[in-house]
Amino acid sequence: MGRQEDTDELADSSFIALTEEQAKRFRQSNAVLSPWWIVFGQIVMGSLVALLAMAMTNESAMAVSAVCGSLAVIVPAALFARGLMGRFATLNPTNAVTSFFVWELVKIGLTVAVLLMAHRWVDDLSWLAMLIGLAVTTKVYWFALLVNGKRVLVKD
Repeated sequence: MGRQEDTDELADSSFIALTEEQAKRFRQSNAVLSPWWIVFGQIVMGSLVALLAMAMTNESAMAVSAVCGSLAVIVPAALFARGLMGRFATLNPTNAVTSFFVWELVKIGLTVAVLLMAHRWVDDLSWLAMLIGLAVTTKVYWFALLVNGKRVLVKD
């Protein structure tokens, strides 16, 4: 019994209630980047890659191939974001972890399916353009981490 009381006293003594202003500043300095901004960034990058492929080669098949590569990232990422933001995933930590792994598995499977089906959807598929679209669109994750990290550092 004594050990539990000591733990409770320690927890109570280390807890400091924040004022409304302190809580507001804490939330602002520790802002979380929404996964929907990442999906939006992927859509923008996928569109830019497709436009660049079209401009450089003047072949619509190259642009469509780049779009297929981008879609292999964007569609699974959107489903993943939706799954993680759903009610089931936010009920408790166990559901959050389970939801993360389930939706990550769905994301990987859908990415592979889009890449495998691309040759049926596009007659003159350029695998190089498709892989470039996939790679560039995937780099949005790193860019988002870089930008979000700098934003938090600047506010501190």
